[in-house]
Amino acid sequence: MISILCAALVMASALPAADVPARIVDPTPQSRAALAEAVRSALNGAPVTLADEALTTASTLLIERAVRRDARGLRIQGRELTPPEQFHLVQSAGACVLVHERTGRRFPLRDTRCVPAG
Repeated sequence: MISILCAALVMASALPAADVPARIVDPTPQSRAALAEAVRSALNGAPVTLADEALTTASTLLIERAVRRDARGLRIQGRELTPPEQFHLVQSAGACVLVHERTGRRFPLRDTRCVPAG
């Protein structure tokens, strides 16, 4: 019985830490650059513009396609039917990790400090 309990404890300690929804605290130019680079990578190099406050109050980030306009300010593309890209910030094993909802890809954010959202 004791050997079974010991084996269960060893296996439990080998499991990865659960992801916890998180938000960025004390953003810096380096942490903002790391976030922008992670989003660009997730979107295959597409240029993105992020607010300085991105992911500082909530753990979810939505990225919509930019609306292209002609010289008169009218939309060129017409109606956009593509849903926005969604990302979640999580704290995983002490690291801040951006998760791309559609693909499940994970991007550790260097130079970034985060705390559990709540």
